Amino acid sequence: MDGPVKKIAAVQGAPSADVQRLFETLIERWRSSARLAGVVAEDHGLADRSCSAGFLRSLANGERFAMFQDLGQGSAACHLAPAGVLMAANAVQHDIAAGCDLVLLSKFGKLEAAGGGLRSAFAAALVAGIPVLTSVAPPFTAAWQSFAAPFCIVVPADAGRIDAWWQAVRLPRPASA
Repeated sequence: MDGPVKKIAAVQGAPSADVQRLFETLIERWRSSARLAGVVAEDHGLADRSCSAGFLRSLANGERFAMFQDLGQGSAACHLAPAGVLMAANAVQHDIAAGCDLVLLSKFGKLEAAGGGLRSAFAAALVAGIPVLTSVAPPFTAAWQSFAAPFCIVVPADAGRIDAWWQAVRLPRPASA
């Protein structure tokens, strides 16, 4: 990577479900060598729903936070539930305070663009100087740039490229005594 390494990487260029699967792969790869905090999105598993928002699963302890309201089959409304996302953000802030090497936040989306959702967890990581990995859907790119520029880079949805960013940005861990 050329120039100074930016502490925030935003993945773009693939559907959200593919990015979340990619995050799961990277989490498994990094878990043994890094303290991870954050949340990754999981599907709700309900058939015939127009909105895919499901759960946010904590990387620290596996706790699941519902980010959906079941409005029933055939509902055309998105059933995003901000309260569950705010609970997840609070848990991530606690995990950041406990110490971590990387914060992975599933996405900067509709709620974050409006000033809510996981935005407080993003801010806590920035204040703590901890690297952040996230994804940003194209409709929210302008809000993301307003929030995170000039501290962020866009990375394609490619495990090798994301891993290269992580290796460049990660702080060396002190040797055990």
